[in-house]
Amino acid sequence: MGSTPFSEKPTLCGTLVTLRPIQAADADAIDALIRADDEIARLTGSVHSSAEKPDEVPIERLRQIYGEWAVADDRLVLAVIDNSSGTLVGEVVLNDWDHGNRACGFRTLLGAAGRGRGLGTEATRLIVEHGLTTMGLHRITLEVYDFNPRARHVYEKVGFVHEGIGRQALRFDDGWVDVHYMAVLGTDARPWSPPA
Repeated sequence: MGSTPFSEKPTLCGTLVTLRPIQAADADAIDALIRADDEIARLTGSVHSSAEKPDEVPIERLRQIYGEWAVADDRLVLAVIDNSSGTLVGEVVLNDWDHGNRACGFRTLLGAAGRGRGLGTEATRLIVEHGLTTMGLHRITLEVYDFNPRARHVYEKVGFVHEGIGRQALRFDDGWVDVHYMAVLGTDARPWSPPA
C-alpha cells in the first residue's frame, strides 16, 4: 500500500495512560483481558446472548494478527498502558482507512481494570487528537450499541457527535439493540485542547 498516515507508530503520553505501538507479544495480555471479562464481548456485539462465549482465536493466530497490525499501513493499533501500574489494560484503534476522504474508523477495547478511572477517556482523547492533528485526518467515525451508554458518554466528552441510529442492528438475548453512529471532524471544536 505504501506510506499512509498510519505508517508512523507513535507513543502518546498522557497523565493517566501511555499509548504505545502494539506488538505481537501483546496478544497474550489482550487475550487474557477478553477471557476475564464477559462484558467486552457483549459491549462489542461479539455475542448474541448473555450465555454465549465469543469465538476463541488460537493464541498463535492472535499473535500473528497483532504482529501484522504492528506494521500495517491501513490501521494504527496502540496498547493502552495504565501509568499507575505499568500494565496493559486495553487497546485503541484507528482503522478502515478511507484515503480519498481522509477518514477512518475508531474502536477501543478496555478490560475491567481500565474502566471507571478516566483511562478510557484519556486514551480516546490522545488518539483522536493525534488522528485529527498530526495524521491530518478530517473525519473519525465509530459505532456504539445502545446498551453501552458509558462509552457513548466518553465519546461525547471527547467531541464525537451523534449522527444517527441503526435501528435493531444487533440481536441480543431475544431482543434487538440499536447502534448509534458518531463522528468527530477535524473542523469541530476541540474539547481535548486547553483553552487559548
